[in-house]
Amino acid sequence: MAYIFEEPSHTFDEYLLVPGYTGPDCIPANVSLQTPVVRYNKKAGEKCPLTMNIPMTSAVMQAVSDDKLAVALAKEGGISFIYGSQTIENQAAMVARVKAYKAGFVTSDTNIGPENTLTELVEAVEKTGHSTVAVTEDGTATGKLVGIITDRDFRISHCAPDAKVKEYMTPLANLVMAKDGITLEEANDLIWKNKINQLPVVDNNGRLVSFVFRKDAASHQEYPLELLDSKKRYIVGAGINTRDYMERVPALLEAGVDVMTLDSSEGFTEWQRRALQDIHAKWPNAKVGAGNVVDADGFNFLAEAGADFVKIGIGGGSICITREQKGIGRGQATATIEVAKARDAYYEKTGIYIPICSDGGIVYDHHVTLALAMGADFVMLGRYFARFDESPTNKLIVNGNYVKEYWGEGSNRARNWQRYDLGGKKGMAFEEGVDSYVPYAGSLHDNVTLTTSKVIHAMCNCGVVNIPDLQKNAKITMVSSASIREGGAHDVIVKNTVKAN
Repeated sequence: MAYIFEEPSHTFDEYLLVPGYTGPDCIPANVSLQTPVVRYNKKAGEKCPLTMNIPMTSAVMQAVSDDKLAVALAKEGGISFIYGSQTIENQAAMVARVKAYKAGFVTSDTNIGPENTLTELVEAVEKTGHSTVAVTEDGTATGKLVGIITDRDFRISHCAPDAKVKEYMTPLANLVMAKDGITLEEANDLIWKNKINQLPVVDNNGRLVSFVFRKDAASHQEYPLELLDSKKRYIVGAGINTRDYMERVPALLEAGVDVMTLDSSEGFTEWQRRALQDIHAKWPNAKVGAGNVVDADGFNFLAEAGADFVKIGIGGGSICITREQKGIGRGQATATIEVAKARDAYYEKTGIYIPICSDGGIVYDHHVTLALAMGADFVMLGRYFARFDESPTNKLIVNGNYVKEYWGEGSNRARNWQRYDLGGKKGMAFEEGVDSYVPYAGSLHDNVTLTTSKVIHAMCNCGVVNIPDLQKNAKITMVSSASIREGGAHDVIVKNTVKAN
């Protein structure tokens, strides 16, 4: 007969953390939220090749993760997984824009020749969104530099459309430049000393190598946890599917993607195993997560297949109706606990630590702390990020309140049939997600700062200063329905009717 779990599955809302001893050194300033993202040989003393400074990633969704949100989240120390339900070219372009947005030394992606017209200049700027344009002899990013032109050098409405760039650019003779080999600190000193906004770096032949921007130095002071690669570029992820991965992966790698994940509602499949093996065989250095699973069997299957991290969760998302449509899923807390045990057992057996991501089921900020305490290394959030200015959806007024659009990848609006692909006929047979609104919540920075502050303070209450210690030492209790009710405001008339997240 069918295997029947004796215990019911539970959600995060059915648990609370029990305080531990808070010592004199257990203060918010000492808490680290750094967490591993991909597999590594922990027992051999290997350092994880990719970590985050906060344990938060954004979901692989059209309504959540584009290049704008990816930049905003990387500034905070997390990773956005740019949605894959778009053309390979468009997704790769989003990744490339994130990698070009911020760096200590930025390769110029907006370039033009001196003989080009202002109309052509405007077209180039519109494609990249960057207002600083390098003017090189051949119009390329590595051509001989002859000048710089920005949006402050001309007004297209007051200029002849066929006017030449060379007539309005700042010529080479008037530029402050640096030689290739300069350190970032030296470059920033030159920028501040000369009161300029950008510093071109050229080689011995006068060919453009890169730019250093004044705003980047200021940004690092404002965002001390920003997540950067070895070239000082923002870290970014991307979602892929089990159909076109042999064409999509090389394009994403060429664009500079740091980590990818197979995006599926159910990861315990032959298709994910084949995809992981094919990708790692051809691109051995590529980092690819997989999922989603909800039990030890699913985790072990993907671990053996080579997953660099494993996502947990089926049907727990706020717009997901997989459980309703197919009767498939499991309570997110129970799933996280079981998979975490499997992850620890795999580590003891092999020495390989495979991070796990709790994807879905996070309704309140304290659920993040609970997920981490139950063993998750990081969480993936959709609804949470969809509410912010930086998400790609429209902000609307509905019934007098500001909202943002939010739809599931399994909805007819997204039509991301690949996410629910089981290897059969292409196309969507039925919906597994809904089209909805979420309350508008303002900027990502303000909200993530608040959420991580709550996590940090809760960790102090538990007597720990890092996530591994939280996973090891947290005390967790299941609560009754009466306790859940007691946990919020009750038996009073609340003046503030705005419900905090």
